[in-house]
Amino acid sequence: MATGISANRLELLQIADAVAREKGIDKEIVIASIEEAIQKAARSRYGAEHDIRVAIDPKTGETSIKRYVTVVEDEAEIEEGEVGKMRFSDARAFYGADTSVGQVFDEELPPFEFGRVQTQMARQVVFGKVREAERERQYEEYRDRVGEIVNGVVKRVEYGNVIVDLGRGEGVMRRDQSIPRENFNLGDRIRCYIYDVRSETKGPQIMLSRAHGGFMAKLFAQEVPEVYDGVIEIRSVARDPGSRAKMGVISNDSSIDPVGACVGMRGSRVQAVVAELQGEKIDIIQWSPDEATFIVNALAPAEVSKVVMDEDDERVEVVVPDEQLSLAIGRRGQNVRLASQLTGWQIDILTESQESERRQKQFAETTALFQEALDVDEVIAQLLATEGFLAVEDVAYVEPHEIAAIEGFDEDTAEELQARAREFLDKEAAELDAKRRELGVDDAVLEIEGVTLPMAVALGAAEVKSVEDLAGLVPDDLRGWYETKNGERTRETGALESFNLSPEDAEALIMRARVVMGWVEAPPEPEYAEEDYVEYEDGAETEASEEPSEDAVDLAAAEGEARDA
Repeated sequence: MATGISANRLELLQIADAVAREKGIDKEIVIASIEEAIQKAARSRYGAEHDIRVAIDPKTGETSIKRYVTVVEDEAEIEEGEVGKMRFSDARAFYGADTSVGQVFDEELPPFEFGRVQTQMARQVVFGKVREAERERQYEEYRDRVGEIVNGVVKRVEYGNVIVDLGRGEGVMRRDQSIPRENFNLGDRIRCYIYDVRSETKGPQIMLSRAHGGFMAKLFAQEVPEVYDGVIEIRSVARDPGSRAKMGVISNDSSIDPVGACVGMRGSRVQAVVAELQGEKIDIIQWSPDEATFIVNALAPAEVSKVVMDEDDERVEVVVPDEQLSLAIGRRGQNVRLASQLTGWQIDILTESQESERRQKQFAETTALFQEALDVDEVIAQLLATEGFLAVEDVAYVEPHEIAAIEGFDEDTAEELQARAREFLDKEAAELDAKRRELGVDDAVLEIEGVTLPMAVALGAAEVKSVEDLAGLVPDDLRGWYETKNGERTRETGALESFNLSPEDAEALIMRARVVMGWVEAPPEPEYAEEDYVEYEDGAETEASEEPSEDAVDLAAAEGEARDA
């Protein structure tokens, strides 16, 4: 009998060891799951109200089943579901007079044969615990491998999604992460890029991709030793999977040409990557810290004549020769789209003739504006427009010497032009304010930071007449939005659409109104140390680190003159 028991114990440890090796988890986890399975079976056998604990010796395989009883006070409440509790009076009668509250008694229970129900329950417990441990092991292993290329075998294909056996895990490559026109069959070997690992209730989801920009970058790291060693850095990648890609590279060693190193002798290195990507054409571009230069490089092979950048909106206007327009845009806009993704800038393409036509139109409009607003002849208006003055405000509030410096002008002419400009702006402001009042827009709306008179008029026209009305809007109500009606996508006009507000500016405007209404709390003011300020004789404080510049003083003087006028 003893020999039989000894063999069973040894068999139990062998099974635990085999399962641990097969699933790649710790042997202790398997033994703990068996302990829990026996414990549940024992509670089913001896009663669910008992506190039964099972321990398996990991060296000998010997199993002990014990029932634990904790003595509690007679007045203590024993909640439903609590196990192994016995009241003091009952325990004293059962265990003897020397029993005390808080004492724990344990009793060895005899081994028992598992019935069909207990066997099924134990199997479910062990399988569940082992599966949970295996999932945890997979998640811990693969979450640190995000950004790596892995090899696997196609296990199955479901609705375009490819399930890949990675050996110690299973990954999924969704249809949108595969290269178009690339088909896989059961058993095919495949290389993929791990771009995300998620822990979900059904197990870790290892997200694979062959369309991700990181996949191409890692392929170059495998083919180009300089990239692998970090001598050459791949700064950005933009891909139209299966068709074309652009990659920005820079060398940390001035003696190494990054583009030439990535191309290789007679294109050997880049061709190895192209073959893996099913013939995808790759433009390797010299990355530059100067964004304008990088944008010009990114639009290759098109030539660029001029670049005008708007850093606030991260938009750039690129002027190309007329014959280069189709090359710059590319087939179905592919070249400019990839260049935009690569650089992170929104790129607008214009031809030289379009840019010239627009400049002439703008010049004519500015000239006509100055003729009307300043009551001057065409020659003077054209001179102002030629010198870069684009609005009446520019004339009204610049330093007089900037106008006097124009050929044919003097200080008297400058003062007269500025007086006329301020008079025009005052008259325009009065008309706008009268219109604002006529529309019924409250004065309090104008007190919201960022709301100008023209904005107040536009809000009134859109039936936004109070701070409460403004506070109740969403950014799209100010900027406009798209809607699909009868299958057609139409544009709905926003109250301030003509002012080209960014989403952040529109949201800030609405939030300020909500603060005034008391719907939300104002964000805390930034704190400054006392040493950041110095006090002047008149008692005014200013930041010590930023003395007012001459331009700021001049602008303040100009604004003061405007108010006086």
